[in-house]
Amino acid sequence: MYPSRRSEIPERRRERVDGVLLEMRGICKSFGGVPVLTDVGLEIRRGEVHALVGENGAGKSTLVKILMGIHPADAGEILVEGRPVAFRNPREAIHGGIAMIHQELSPVLDMEVAENVFLGRELRARRWAWLSVVDRRRMRRECQALLDSLSIPIDPAATMRSLSVAEMQLVEIAKAISHSPKVVVMDEPTSAITEREVEILFAQIAALRARGVSVVYISHKMAEIFRISDRITVLRDGALAGGGEARSLDQDALIRMMVGREIKELFPKEPVEPGEEVLSVKGLSWGRRVREVGFSLRRGEILGIAGLVGAGRSETVEALFGVRRASAGQVRVGGVPRRIRSPRDAIARGIALITEDRKLQGLNLKGTVEQNISLVALGKLFRDGVIRRRTERAVADEYMRRLRIKAFSRSALVASLSGGNQQKVVLAKWLLAEPEIIILDEPTRGIDVGAKRDIYLLMGELVRQGKAIVLVSSEIPELMGLSDRILVMAGGRITGELQRPEFSQERIMRFASQVHGG
Repeated sequence: MYPSRRSEIPERRRERVDGVLLEMRGICKSFGGVPVLTDVGLEIRRGEVHALVGENGAGKSTLVKILMGIHPADAGEILVEGRPVAFRNPREAIHGGIAMIHQELSPVLDMEVAENVFLGRELRARRWAWLSVVDRRRMRRECQALLDSLSIPIDPAATMRSLSVAEMQLVEIAKAISHSPKVVVMDEPTSAITEREVEILFAQIAALRARGVSVVYISHKMAEIFRISDRITVLRDGALAGGGEARSLDQDALIRMMVGREIKELFPKEPVEPGEEVLSVKGLSWGRRVREVGFSLRRGEILGIAGLVGAGRSETVEALFGVRRASAGQVRVGGVPRRIRSPRDAIARGIALITEDRKLQGLNLKGTVEQNISLVALGKLFRDGVIRRRTERAVADEYMRRLRIKAFSRSALVASLSGGNQQKVVLAKWLLAEPEIIILDEPTRGIDVGAKRDIYLLMGELVRQGKAIVLVSSEIPELMGLSDRILVMAGGRITGELQRPEFSQERIMRFASQVHGG
């Protein structure tokens, strides 16, 4: 029923689609007197895929939050099928035919997948004339049918806490589609999923289009934008910067509109000759998710780790870092055997882990930029049991300058920063600890092309200094562009290793698709 392979995805219709379904006119919004959107308009036609692009902080998320009733606009109007609307909350927007898949997930972790999908509209069974109860069996059954129709292999009875970030993202996609909307807003829907899951999503987008449903697609991934979108609107600094039919634009033109300048060499690879071995891992295991993983890492090297969702990539680096207690394995750091049973042990051995979910695991969202940067290396800032505030401020200023972190000041709440700048704060926090081995788990997930390049340049600077990097990424072009070697995982095991001259997407996917028994 639903196509799952690229060859089965219907070609995009190029004729003009049937009328305007949604309009946003003259939208303005300020926060604390600071303009965020200025006279922004957006027109969505029936049955089209409309890409909304721009750097982090350009105003994309604010615009769609106004559409969903999360924020009120200061000025402007919204029309659905020609009728003015003013949604006061997301529930009203959903009833009005607008559904949204948010970039930052907010599942109820201790509830089942089916309960999350039907949250707020639980299916009920009548026990007596005066009493009805939640019908969990029916919810699981209908959720299973929905997941099957989308080719999503997730148990509706599983708790959300047991899922990976990518699996949670797929559940959110299913939840949005279950509302049978007229418009689906997708905010970075592929930021945490790999190519196989992307194909499932794109097949569903094609099915939505065929039914006349419109999709507003927010993404920083150029290949996706040009592959699926009919039209593109570009925001820069809270204002319209251009756009048009996707077929009339190219990547360079789009980047120029987004950032106001050209960005050459998206993956700037530093030619560094790897030095001595700094890390050796043998037989690392954690339950059934990590099975006898072994590899080495050399100074000045970027080692990529590829694999599909559920391959065990994040679990492997978390077991290495001590977040998960490994059940077996030997780890040598600088040639010396080390037992790493906690993140504290890993930090003491010069290892840093930038986790894939910066908001849940990487940041104190209630803290300031300054407080977050100093979080890991507080010991360096103490004197006589008191934090040296002057030193803490100087360090924050230095790393804000070095990493080009955009914030009103070091005292700004980190929650107020764009995704790219939040990720830079996470990097600054770990760099202050002066690690020798840096593990980056999806470091560019959900950030714009300019912030990505800043992080790539920083990685080059670090390997020039002799640091060693492990890069876990779902974006194969990113791995191929930056890595010296790539390990490929499937089913918790390493199924292949490729040297740089051997890199190809086909080889990586072949190794990633291998299945082991046991």
